[in-house]
Amino acid sequence: MKQKEIAALLDEPACAHNAKDKSGCAKLKPGATAGGCSFDGAQIALLPIADVAHIVHGSIACAGNSWDNRGARSSGPSLYKIGMTTDLTEQDVIMGRSEKRLFLGIKQAIESYKPAAVFVYNTCVPALTGDDVGAVCREAQTRWGTPVVSVDAAGFYGTKNLGNRIAGETMVTQVCGTREPDPVPPGIEHAGFKVHDVNLVAEYNIAGELWNVLPLLDELGLRVLCSLSGDARFHEVQTMHRAEVNMMVCSKAMINVARKLKETYGIPWFEGSFYGVADVSQALRDFARIIDDPDLTRRTEALIAREEAKIHAALEPYRARLQGRKVLLYTGGVKSWSIISALQDLGMTVVATGTRKSTEEDKARIRELMGEDAVMIEDGNPRGLIDRVRENDVDILIAGGRNLYTALKARIPFLDINQEREFGYAGYVGMVELARQLCLTVESPIWDAVRRPAPWAATDGQSHQASAKSLSLAAPERAPVEVPSHA
Repeated sequence: MKQKEIAALLDEPACAHNAKDKSGCAKLKPGATAGGCSFDGAQIALLPIADVAHIVHGSIACAGNSWDNRGARSSGPSLYKIGMTTDLTEQDVIMGRSEKRLFLGIKQAIESYKPAAVFVYNTCVPALTGDDVGAVCREAQTRWGTPVVSVDAAGFYGTKNLGNRIAGETMVTQVCGTREPDPVPPGIEHAGFKVHDVNLVAEYNIAGELWNVLPLLDELGLRVLCSLSGDARFHEVQTMHRAEVNMMVCSKAMINVARKLKETYGIPWFEGSFYGVADVSQALRDFARIIDDPDLTRRTEALIAREEAKIHAALEPYRARLQGRKVLLYTGGVKSWSIISALQDLGMTVVATGTRKSTEEDKARIRELMGEDAVMIEDGNPRGLIDRVRENDVDILIAGGRNLYTALKARIPFLDINQEREFGYAGYVGMVELARQLCLTVESPIWDAVRRPAPWAATDGQSHQASAKSLSLAAPERAPVEVPSHA
């Protein structure tokens, strides 16, 4: 990828905060890829496309996140879970045979698994040695007739977020528009009910939470042509250009996709969230507003009224248990504000939220929800998080998996909210699951047990005596040992 192409992805015109005095959404600096490099970002953005063979062209170490890294679920194929790599060695590089290994790797993937397509991810070593990955992919596609897509996202290009955008750019330029959607099956549309095609961009079906939302869209007659990329299929990505509206779920990841689809195909888009009762309802209303179908608007309001009444009744017992509980939220991107809305729906108080990966628009939404004095955490080092928990008498820390052991060692209740989690919190039913997990975490008896002083801890200066007494009480009585006498 050329330097000017990388600069264009960073200087995203759809970002309102991308002004002349601040060019670029992510400024590259030494160590910037510690949280994930461009290759990592590109692969986790596309890996949920379930019927594609994902080949990592590089050393085997780069294939480390091949197995279910993002917790994305598939309702069908599991090919995306098979880690494939060309496993380049020093000898391959020295002898100039890495392109040949890639060609043979594509051949093996096609003949062994019959994938809908093959995605080849370029990494640092072949990018530095000058492998023409695009030419190899084109030749392989011509040879076997299977689409082979080159994703040029070498790690040294920049951060994980840049890799997300490279992945989205690749889909728009090489895949979208290469196939037409299937016609609506007969008998579904009738007077007062028209099917409208939509896309979900940067929705990854973490823990299957997309499946909480799809029944709502189906009932409204909103056919999801593609969810890029959660539970997606290659042929669905090909049809994205025919949607009437795109919903941007995580703007920092793939906002360039929504912009390019609007510029090329005239598809309007909006940013929304499926976390929290209010946000789910607003997302459904935004679909209806942009599509501007009176029947759809009527059905949408009826569905929202029914679902909100049902969910508020289901959440009432949990609200009574969670009311007034304090939360420290450390995440980023869309979750930095969308989860706040969900927690406030439950009557909880968010004392601070992380904004390390948030845009200026995300921060503006945080201020709308928490007030102008909202506390935003840029640097989430473990010591700082623990100090904030102690200072604000926080009841639970909600963050990503990397903060799990920090919280547990400090005896702080913890809930995983990031991509490795096992539970889906999106949609109306996801709110019930979120409330249930919060109650299970906060009310667990383990916290009282681990916070009590140990039986042998010093209380009144007689620790040694107390320890000896507790040990003697605990020890079973032994019968005296009879020593035999010897003549």
